Amino acid sequence: MTLMMVIAVAVCGCTKKQHVTYNMTEVQKQDITTSVTATGTIEPVTSVDVGTQVSGIVSKLYVDYNSVVKAGDVIAELDRTNLISELNSAKANLNSAQSEYNYQKANFDRYQALYDKGLISTNDYEQARLTFVKAKQTVTTQQENVKKAQTNLGYATITSPIDGVVLSKEVEEGQTVASSFNTPTLFTIAQDLTDMRVIADVDEADIGEVKEGLRVTFTVDAFPDDVFEGNVTQVRQEATTESNVVTYEVVISAPNQDLKLKPGLTANVTIYTLELHDALAVPTKALRFTPNEIMLAEGETISNVDAEQKVWTKQGNVLQAIAVETGVTNGTVTQILKGLDAGTQLITDIETTQSEEDPAAQQNSNPFMPKPRNNTQKQKKK
Repeated sequence: MTLMMVIAVAVCGCTKKQHVTYNMTEVQKQDITTSVTATGTIEPVTSVDVGTQVSGIVSKLYVDYNSVVKAGDVIAELDRTNLISELNSAKANLNSAQSEYNYQKANFDRYQALYDKGLISTNDYEQARLTFVKAKQTVTTQQENVKKAQTNLGYATITSPIDGVVLSKEVEEGQTVASSFNTPTLFTIAQDLTDMRVIADVDEADIGEVKEGLRVTFTVDAFPDDVFEGNVTQVRQEATTESNVVTYEVVISAPNQDLKLKPGLTANVTIYTLELHDALAVPTKALRFTPNEIMLAEGETISNVDAEQKVWTKQGNVLQAIAVETGVTNGTVTQILKGLDAGTQLITDIETTQSEEDPAAQQNSNPFMPKPRNNTQKQKKK
């Protein structure tokens, strides 16, 4: 049993020769960038929801989708019948209150004269004065009611608050709108479609790198071959949590002179958090490489240096370490500030392979291998 194991070891313990291959890279100038990706929605920088503060039936529409409007243009009208009736009623109440005021004022003046002469009691005088004051207050109240009715009548004519383009129309002629609890939206008007923006949702893990002024590129599915550019204009502090994912809104400018970008399109955003051009750099794996004596070919040696950051080059049969000072990195390449010149060849890693020697040589060197038969001796025996 022991002999068989020895034989097996001998048979399997073939002599092998090591071949060493050095993977090299060249120090060169290149761009170093890091980026954050996100998705967002394109929208106008300024848009206004136009509503109505009074209830009524839409009697006339003057605009439709994509209509170009100016500030002050009439875009819709509500039926005025009820509003005019309310105004007339308020005016009638004001006239009545004014008449009552005139009467009470004259009456108070009489009581004033009698009181000054001591002909009436103080109680009668005070009662006349109180009635007069109430009549005066009623007139003021009715005047405000007339103003309110006039204002509501004015609200029946709906005008555009800004210059822009009508993005949406929520009503049709003959439709009733009610403003009892909230203001119903009739139209949405965008001020300038040549000046758009992207509201991007950036993950909480990346938001720390995003700052105002950073360059941004983005694409939209409507124009897959076009790359649009902008800049970060605002990083909003409010967090949004959805399905346990926390994101922050980042506002990105999106010039739109050719009007390709439409409100509501989804943008695939790349925010460049680092951009360094023509920087002397090396692959980061060259800084992680450390040679091992076992990996070297026969006759090669190592010349090391005491440095925190170093790279390796090959000078003849010597692997030479070079101390360097590094700058920024994007994980793939690292900037070199000091220690190297462009064009220097560096080692990134070593690959070793082993090949078996010639079988005849293995047999001659292995006493347990069977010898080849001698044809001459065989013929003599015959």
